[in-house]
Amino acid sequence: MASRLAMPSDMTETAPKPARGGLIYRQRLWTRLTHWIWAVALFFLLLSGLQIFNAHPTLYIGDQSGFGFDNSVLSMRAENTPDGPVGTTTIFGHRFDTTGVLGLSTYRDKPAARGFPSWATIPSYQDLGTGRVVHFFFAWILSITLIGWLLGSLLNGHLVRDLLPRLRDIRNLPRDIADHARLRFHHQRDYNTLQKLAYGGVLFVLLPLIIATGLAMSPTMNAALPWLPELLGGRQTARTIHFGVMLLLVGFFIIHILMIVAAGPLNELRSIVTGWYRTDPPQPTTSSGREGA
Repeated sequence: MASRLAMPSDMTETAPKPARGGLIYRQRLWTRLTHWIWAVALFFLLLSGLQIFNAHPTLYIGDQSGFGFDNSVLSMRAENTPDGPVGTTTIFGHRFDTTGVLGLSTYRDKPAARGFPSWATIPSYQDLGTGRVVHFFFAWILSITLIGWLLGSLLNGHLVRDLLPRLRDIRNLPRDIADHARLRFHHQRDYNTLQKLAYGGVLFVLLPLIIATGLAMSPTMNAALPWLPELLGGRQTARTIHFGVMLLLVGFFIIHILMIVAAGPLNELRSIVTGWYRTDPPQPTTSSGREGA
């Protein structure tokens, strides 16, 4: 009987498994809870806010009644033409045909003159009263949760430990931008510089500003805080700022979701649902003690 051929030892060995980083407890319960409350509240605020916008789909800068010219910066209208009705959107005097989406869209198989289409508003039909009730309810939810998050983050150290940019963060900003542009993400305990700046901008600039401009549009708050609408340039300007901040928050949400998908959605979702996050494995070091390439 012929003897078996001996296989080289390196061919019989299994390939080593890639190293995995350890699990760390990254997100506290209070951070996770407020995150999801904000997500739900902002969803209903957006769709009910578009319902309210449809009641008068035009934005102005300055006091509308105090100008002898058209001071609108955004307008969505339905216009009758020889070829039939069309939807138009005018931005800073530049007119665009947006038939089917903005200005004129379909509702129950019929053309409807409205700023945003029915699928983008709560409720889907035109109902300003219901839209205002939903909007104000979730506005209070958002405001109370923001105050609660701020107090809780001060007490548990999350604010100073995780969100406050430090000098080394500013120094790392160019490299962080380059890594994100190349979709190279580092899974670590601390937030990177862009995360700190983005989260800080939303939590300490955009959310307080959208709350302040919302209060400035309320007649009740105008009586209690008459200086607030004046500080923001009047109620119409406050409405325009309110709308602009909404667009920035939508943009942040889109980028946030794209970054989650690019960085590893399962790990990111596990972090914000359970608090546990898997970090990168330790980098090998050379004999000199520095990280290898």
